[in-house]
Amino acid sequence: MTDETTKTGPDATAADTSADFAQDAAETVDAAEPSQPDPVELLKAENGELRDRYLRLAAEMDNLRRRTERDVKDAKSYSVASFARDMLSVADNLRRTLDAIPAEARAGADAGLKTLIEGVEMTERSMLSALERHGVRQLEPIGQKFDPNFHQAMFEVPNPEVPNNTVVQVVQAGFAIGDRVLRPAMVGVAKGGPKIVENAEQGANSPLDEKDA
Repeated sequence: MTDETTKTGPDATAADTSADFAQDAAETVDAAEPSQPDPVELLKAENGELRDRYLRLAAEMDNLRRRTERDVKDAKSYSVASFARDMLSVADNLRRTLDAIPAEARAGADAGLKTLIEGVEMTERSMLSALERHGVRQLEPIGQKFDPNFHQAMFEVPNPEVPNNTVVQVVQAGFAIGDRVLRPAMVGVAKGGPKIVENAEQGANSPLDEKDA
């Protein structure tokens, strides 16, 4: 008879239960331990985040550069707007002075009056030239279609021979600086004539076409 004996009964059942419990506990511990992330995937995610951040920063810097360039350009172009607007009143007074001189007085003026008239005209031309050198230009609306962005209608002139809504008279000159209106031109517009044909397919010719024809 050997020393080894097979355990049966309650002792054997208790041993099996202990073994199963130990195995389940070991599996639970293994499952609870988190899996280690892949270092390569971490580097890829970090690289993608840094790239997106760089692209956003580069776009913001480009927008800032464009805004700065636009602001600097506007500052150079329109910095004299307020001063030029004030000078227009001086130019208006010079023009009113010249318009107030009757044609008969001009024709029969003596040397002193002629010199005075020429001096006022020269002053007006010099002022307009100086304004133009700083980007201020005078509008030339005669013969153009009325545009509320550049013109201010003061009255209507019945004239069936001129296309309707055409500027036929300027009461006060208008000026623009760059692409902005410094002061709209006060004008009189034709009324009663044919409508202006804007579509070239309907037979309307541009001034350039008429010049080349």
